[in-house]
Amino acid sequence: MAKRTDIPKRSEVDPVYQWRLSDIYVDTAAWESDFKKAQALMKDMEACKGTLSGGKNNVLKALRTLADMNRVVERLFVYAYMKKDEDNANTEAQGRMDRAQSLSVQAGTAASFLTPELLTVPEDTLTGYMEDSDFDEYSQFLHNVNRQRAHTLGEKEEELLAMAGEIAEAPRQVFLMLENADMKFPAIKDEEGHEVEMSHGRYIRFLESKDRDVRRAAYEAMYDTFIKQKNTIAATYSYSVKKDLFLAKARKYPSARVMSLDEDNVPESVYDNLIASVRAHLPALQRYLDIRRRALGLKKLAMYDVYVPLMEDVHMHIPYDEGKRMILEGLTGMGTGYAELLQEAYDGGWIDVMENQGKTSGAYSWGCYDSHPYVLMNYQDTVDSVFTLVHELGHSMHTYLSNKNQPYMKADYTIFVAEVASTCNEIQLTHYLLNTLTDKGQRAYILNYYLEQVRTTVFRQTMFAEFEKLSHASAESGEPLTVDSMSDMYRKLNEDYFGADVDVDDRIAMEWMRIPHFYRPFYVYKYATGFSAAAALAGLIRDNGQSAVDKYLQFLSSGGSDYPINLLKNAGVDMTTPAPVDKALDEFSDLVDEMDGLLG
Repeated sequence: MAKRTDIPKRSEVDPVYQWRLSDIYVDTAAWESDFKKAQALMKDMEACKGTLSGGKNNVLKALRTLADMNRVVERLFVYAYMKKDEDNANTEAQGRMDRAQSLSVQAGTAASFLTPELLTVPEDTLTGYMEDSDFDEYSQFLHNVNRQRAHTLGEKEEELLAMAGEIAEAPRQVFLMLENADMKFPAIKDEEGHEVEMSHGRYIRFLESKDRDVRRAAYEAMYDTFIKQKNTIAATYSYSVKKDLFLAKARKYPSARVMSLDEDNVPESVYDNLIASVRAHLPALQRYLDIRRRALGLKKLAMYDVYVPLMEDVHMHIPYDEGKRMILEGLTGMGTGYAELLQEAYDGGWIDVMENQGKTSGAYSWGCYDSHPYVLMNYQDTVDSVFTLVHELGHSMHTYLSNKNQPYMKADYTIFVAEVASTCNEIQLTHYLLNTLTDKGQRAYILNYYLEQVRTTVFRQTMFAEFEKLSHASAESGEPLTVDSMSDMYRKLNEDYFGADVDVDDRIAMEWMRIPHFYRPFYVYKYATGFSAAAALAGLIRDNGQSAVDKYLQFLSSGGSDYPINLLKNAGVDMTTPAPVDKALDEFSDLVDEMDGLLG
């Protein structure tokens, strides 16, 4: 009988490969102590209500209390959520996370009076506060208050929306629990004929298999498992969209998209320019897919053929320790200080490396202001895992430098710029490998990997962004979102992007069901814009050396002290024009030509 390889339990994973959450709380008692502290700070926050017309000192007291309260609540929430992510089936961790989430909503309710009451302060007085050095930590917050006057409701309405925050989060939480805790995948046979349990973490590895039967089996196992839940997931996503529409209408925005983009003060033109530029470059994508089809010797590509490396005779097995070394060498251009931070991340309990039963799938970087950042991984000894790690470490370096150089209320940066830091790391590692690998096959392998990054990060995420635009527009026009309507939308997008030479089948039409980012509306486009901005910054670093590194590190250290479009302009990239996206995709087109030449 074939041997079966199962995913280990958490207790079976060597602690050296686990993150050290004790750096936030040494034990449960410490967490409970902070929980009580947060409750006391909420009372202090509520006591500030009705005092803001009393002058500068009262406003300053309220803002300081807000910062103190949010800082503790953030610490509690981050720890509880990451503890749950270690094992989603751990009921104790689920309970702690639920308490932290409820506390977060309560904190939002306690502070809900603040913005409406600040808006009763004369605008010139509020502007004066922004220019007062005593308010330096809060100047960006006050600027946002002024900017969003038209979308801030009265005190009672803001309190009501804050109280509804936990309910509004329900669709996302239902999806995550269904995907990570309840959904079970069948075992499939690997290349050696062993029965191997399918999982989110192993899926891409199976799709990279040289054996087409393994790829097909993994693809079918993944989508057939999701399709069994199609009505539940369709209802969950539909109500997530309805939630977005309700909040936009409540806050007097013309659409959910405008509301979501306004959080970063990003104009709709940035979103639309991205889609237009990507669609203009679809011939390059389809040319690349045709190279893939010919290299694999297929008459037509199936969707499970689009991830397998084109260089079949090149084997790049990269254990975790080798991946760490590769990242350090690939980022030497960032200077010794950056390298020391990377080593600290490796040695200091920042990274949870290995997959285990119940662990949240995928990868992320997170943390709180009072701790070092953390990275969740499901490392699989592949090139993809190395690039995922360097990506998440980019986030972590950004977080570390922001927290070190900015006060609490200015440290938190938006996802729009976060993806720049992570992707800039990836691009620098790519160029290092392309410049150092002497084996023609390995060079072609990395070139293929980079082209895949552009395909999945720019083309694919923009396709996702189009789906979000279409699904929300459909709901805004009164059309119901059903399994069939959303699958039809998604199928048409795949046909447009992949072209006639790729088999857009019934399973891929259902792919929208397994994308967790759709539960954070109009978020995924930032991956594509972030990649484009990162490509521009990486080019500046290659061309200009230390002077560009200094500007880039200043960008990472700026946190949320300004709006993302302005931060990027200061770093030398203007995302209000199509130029960065066009330049990144023009380079993609050139590299497609080079890949075609390498493969003959």
